[in-house]
Amino acid sequence: MTSSALIRPEDRYSAEKVAGYRAAGHWKGGSLAGSVDHWVGVQPHAVATSDGYATLTWAQLQGRSYRLAAKLRELGIESGDRVQMQLPSWNEFVVVYLALARIGAVLVPTMPIYRWDEVTYAINHAEAKISVVCGEDRKFDYLAMVRDIRENCPTLTHVITVRVDEAGEGESRFEDLIAGDDVPGEDVLGPVPGADAPHCIIYTSGTESRPKGCYHTFNTVSFTVHGLAGEILGMGPGTTMFMPSPVTHATGLAMGVTAPLVLGAGTHLMDAWDAKAALVRIQEHDCTFAMGATPFVRMALDGYDVDEHDISCLKTFLSAGAPIPESLLTDWQKAFPECALLPVYGRSEGLVVTACRLDDPAEKILGSDGRANPGVVLEIRGEDGAVVAAGEEGEICHGGPGLMLGYWRDPERTAEAIDDQGVSRSGDLGRVDTDGYMRVTGRIKDLIIRGGTNISAREVEEHLLTHPKVANVAVVGMPDRVLGERACAFVVAKNADAPTFEELTGYLRNERKIAVIKLPERLEIIDELPMTATGKIQKFVLRDKLASETTD
Repeated sequence: MTSSALIRPEDRYSAEKVAGYRAAGHWKGGSLAGSVDHWVGVQPHAVATSDGYATLTWAQLQGRSYRLAAKLRELGIESGDRVQMQLPSWNEFVVVYLALARIGAVLVPTMPIYRWDEVTYAINHAEAKISVVCGEDRKFDYLAMVRDIRENCPTLTHVITVRVDEAGEGESRFEDLIAGDDVPGEDVLGPVPGADAPHCIIYTSGTESRPKGCYHTFNTVSFTVHGLAGEILGMGPGTTMFMPSPVTHATGLAMGVTAPLVLGAGTHLMDAWDAKAALVRIQEHDCTFAMGATPFVRMALDGYDVDEHDISCLKTFLSAGAPIPESLLTDWQKAFPECALLPVYGRSEGLVVTACRLDDPAEKILGSDGRANPGVVLEIRGEDGAVVAAGEEGEICHGGPGLMLGYWRDPERTAEAIDDQGVSRSGDLGRVDTDGYMRVTGRIKDLIIRGGTNISAREVEEHLLTHPKVANVAVVGMPDRVLGERACAFVVAKNADAPTFEELTGYLRNERKIAVIKLPERLEIIDELPMTATGKIQKFVLRDKLASETTD
């Protein structure tokens, strides 16, 4: 491992703060492998993971992972080495992840939507030694891509293929590496890594620039696992997490894979989102919890048929990635009164920062993105860096035991993002009320500055989403020679009867009664908004479209 890239807890925090995290139980220690070993002893034949193709019990998961771990050591992988993995949400991902954790190798998950440029960057920036990749999936050949970029990845020594019939030179089939029925022990696998050792490097979505590698230890990841999954959800044996988000993303990895493995719950993975299929899977696999981006919630509601679907087993759906409009929360509560839809706010840098709880007042669930768990530092800061008063808008800043230790191989950006108190700037805007509940109000870059007046795009979007003809919307600034920017609304219509510009502006002026200066000055009807795989709207695509029109 590059010594200059390794970040230790004592590099981020004082000895007193580290001791305090441990004494408070925020950093519980242990390991992912140790948790799995425990649950194998308790419930060896219970289902640990399923993906719609196969099912693995706890004993099967442990055996396959530890045999793979032994083979990885034979391939030269040592503690601290990075392994990049680009797989759909399959059981094999869980097997590889546990194998890496057992021998102290560092997982570098890569989203399936990424292609040559992004994958090459991740491999080279992380200095990964091995790439784990599938063959063709969703009409794209991932193995062919990796073969194509290998000559540009000097640290990449081997490729492990998943669900591929034949391996080429310098490649090994996953299925061959896990063959057998033995369970290697410490004499073969070496000691279990400590909880402060590097565990994973999660790259940000990179929608505005080159992605940053969020460097987490098992302690920083498991803080969220215990706080959100354990304490708020009550996840444990006899429960099952349904995870439709990609497990290569922070949400899917932490809540869909790590949390169930640590807490002894089952997990059911879905590799390609389909609302009606998701509702069927929840019922078939008796899923207790689910977590996904806000668009998943809307699509699940739209796909629900009371005569076809029974999801009474589902008790909680956590929604992250974007604030939940109040209208969507209300619709969900009407359709599924026994399943709580709870807002969550988080980032790859800090995983979960705030969350609503089952016993929170209805008005807080409807009007906030939750409050911080014990141990999390949450501050709203103004442009001068000072903490603002309750109810005032500013930048969301957070820290605590779940915050990454830094950006991998990027001390400058780490120093820019995290201050000497261990608090990270998010780039998100929000406000916190007197009870500690936070509401995300937008992105700092989401402000539209029209003639010197700041307009919150999120505020206008919330109003537009209440219009009966609007299914989804994104409001962005378009360049204007005189005023600097004007607002443009990109709208996805609910049906063929799309709203007109006059309808929407009249609705905002007369029904919602917002200030005239906030009214969109252009309307674009589009079939769908550009989104990341985790449901975040890629507003930069829309901005680029508008900017290109002004220069054509």
